[in-house]
Amino acid sequence: MKDKDVKKLRLRSNHSFLWKLLKRSLKSLAKVLPGYQIRNRLLRAAGYKIGKDVYIGEDLIVIDELDELGYLHIGDRVAIAERVTLVIASTPNFSRIGPYVPTAHGPIVIEDDAWIGTGAVILPNVKIGQGAVIGAISLVTRDVPPFTIVMGIPARPYRKIDYPESQGK
Repeated sequence: MKDKDVKKLRLRSNHSFLWKLLKRSLKSLAKVLPGYQIRNRLLRAAGYKIGKDVYIGEDLIVIDELDELGYLHIGDRVAIAERVTLVIASTPNFSRIGPYVPTAHGPIVIEDDAWIGTGAVILPNVKIGQGAVIGAISLVTRDVPPFTIVMGIPARPYRKIDYPESQGK
């Protein structure tokens, strides 16, 4: 998504208190309500792009700025296990150290058919390629190529997935 499009979405949200309250409420409900279909609908209503046939386990944490839209894109047939954390924005908030430390902010893109294992953490500006697998309790700090299994802290490639190209589309 282009910066221009993101700015339009920010304007649409109007930085309003009511939007922030609604988004916070939708995220909180999606975290605890049973049924992945309900979670998907609530997260879409909160402004996240979520494809078809996506499974999102309980206790998904999305850390972002409440007045922003368009920074999380989840493709079709993605499986996200329980207790996954997606960090779109990280700042020291009101701390006095704010001007002296780097902050992180950027989109997360999870392409079609990816699988994110339990407890994984994905940091800003990361793209998870089509058919990639993120091992449980992994910390993803950089892009993951398509059809690759990664694991560890930080996540490193474990092996490629031998996936026939004819089934890919």
